[in-house]
Amino acid sequence: MCGILAIHNIPKPAVDRTRFIALSKKQRHRGPDWSGCYVGKQSILVHERLAIVGVDTGAQPLVSEDGKLILAVNGEIYNHIKLRAAHGSGHKFKTHSDCEVILPLYRKYDKDLCGLLDGMFSFVLLDESVEPPRIIAARDPIGITTLYQGWSSRRPGAVYFASELKCLVDECDRIESFPPGHVYDSRDDSRTRYYNPSWWNGDLDGPDGHIPTNPADLKLLRETLEAAVKKRLMSEVPYGVLLSGGLDSSLIAAIAARETEKVAQAQYELRKKKLEQGESGLATPPSLAAIKEEATIASWPQLHSFSIGLENSPDLLAARKAAHYLGTVHHEYVFTVQEGLDAIPEVIFHLETYDVTTVRASTPMYLLSRKIKAMGVKMVLSGEGSDEIFGGYLYFHAAPDPASFHQECIKRVKNLHTADCLRANKSTMAWGLEARVPFLDKAFLDVALNIDPKEKTFRKGAAQEVDEDGCPKMEKYILRKAFDIAPDGGKPYLPRSILWRQKEQFSDGVGYSWIDGMKDQAESAISDDIFAKRAERWPENTPDTKEAYYIRDIFDGRSFARLFLSEAAAKTAVRWVPRGDWGCASDPSGRAVSIHNAAYSAEEEGSKAA
Repeated sequence: MCGILAIHNIPKPAVDRTRFIALSKKQRHRGPDWSGCYVGKQSILVHERLAIVGVDTGAQPLVSEDGKLILAVNGEIYNHIKLRAAHGSGHKFKTHSDCEVILPLYRKYDKDLCGLLDGMFSFVLLDESVEPPRIIAARDPIGITTLYQGWSSRRPGAVYFASELKCLVDECDRIESFPPGHVYDSRDDSRTRYYNPSWWNGDLDGPDGHIPTNPADLKLLRETLEAAVKKRLMSEVPYGVLLSGGLDSSLIAAIAARETEKVAQAQYELRKKKLEQGESGLATPPSLAAIKEEATIASWPQLHSFSIGLENSPDLLAARKAAHYLGTVHHEYVFTVQEGLDAIPEVIFHLETYDVTTVRASTPMYLLSRKIKAMGVKMVLSGEGSDEIFGGYLYFHAAPDPASFHQECIKRVKNLHTADCLRANKSTMAWGLEARVPFLDKAFLDVALNIDPKEKTFRKGAAQEVDEDGCPKMEKYILRKAFDIAPDGGKPYLPRSILWRQKEQFSDGVGYSWIDGMKDQAESAISDDIFAKRAERWPENTPDTKEAYYIRDIFDGRSFARLFLSEAAAKTAVRWVPRGDWGCASDPSGRAVSIHNAAYSAEEEGSKAA
């Protein structure tokens, strides 16, 4: 992924070139590998590049052979090779970039091209072959990548786009988070939805609401997720997996490890063949084990996994067990509560939100991303999205009926761009590290969100059922069951202690003292008198805890020269709030759900106190 900044419909763009390069520099952490700028008749496009595919030839903005189409993209197009073959005839490709295929697609399909793309992306395409010049801008279906649209009363008629809010706050007095699955067209100043899957209206009551009835096809569920992981291993640079030891990240790691094993086997066969043909110079072929042992970050094939937590935290212990089982080269990082507290202002600066849940979970991810990038890794796989798709948050146990369960799932998926996707994107891209999320693959969403919600509902504690194999019908049961096999009679995907581990929200799993430390910090920093007047300061989205007040105070500018103080900036933030009518406290922590401890014995609880 990268960073993009564009402004369209200004009279003398060359005059503003230096200014807009300076604005784009505020997001250069997203693209430390190169910067590019294009000045058109009425437009400026600036690009900050993180090179993952087409490393040597993919500098942007990309310009068509005739110089009429100019493109700036943040993202990855996983089906670019198929698209080139099917739709690229007549286009002279200048790079190996996965994004260049958007140019011939535009010539053939105009803005309908968006529906053909399989990937995560935000882009701005300038067409200077028409008068007046036209731009289209689009964001991927779920909003894995970030994109903002802005307007300025000082430049009537101009429109702005940027990957991060901080590029626009000094320029625009109206800013919106660009909606996922939409495309903007300057020709009629419209934004239209291009992504309309069959499950989209599942959150609606009444006759327009879609509640699926398909039975759970566990084989299809498993194979679709495997395909989603495999396509996301498209990379010319070192990659790894984020591994918390929870179900979601462990499944992604298990699939990635199997795919990487296939790469190792292929390398072994190739070297053996060269030896047999007398091309190697070796006396004997290296064993598969030897090839693995000599693998480094830069030369795999051996998957590297990364975890973070407080000393002896639940996630560190579980991730260690999962990594040992999967045979990954595992790296774990221990942070202290104070290190986390020190990082909070930086985290908020990069997140550009004041949502408590997002800040809690993003801080460890932000710290871990810095360590990963320092090792030379530029891309990681992550497990975001599963809890929204399958109703994995513990409060879902209180859903009154399957229809309500499904409606809440769809609402959460639709809002992923405001929370988990935002966290995964900005926590990692703060250090020039790209996170890819297989659970949000379009094909996987079509399978998983069209399953009858009766197969997803669950109960905890004494009300929890077990299946014929003795497996608990817990949260995300059908996902667990889909991978509770040993393919071809070999090794199971995961050990049972990981596959059937209870849900821990990331900010809890890194160590319960982390959230408690944030609350203690806020309690000491915010007096009762100041907190009592919170509604006077923020009549809208008024903080309901001192922790929320503390975070909002930092967001408003205490640490950033009032960078996000404007009303335009504040309105882009969305708070993650659990269902209070389903028995949830206002505290979004998983521990706030009354049944959190149902799966833990007193002995296990003692080991979780870190």
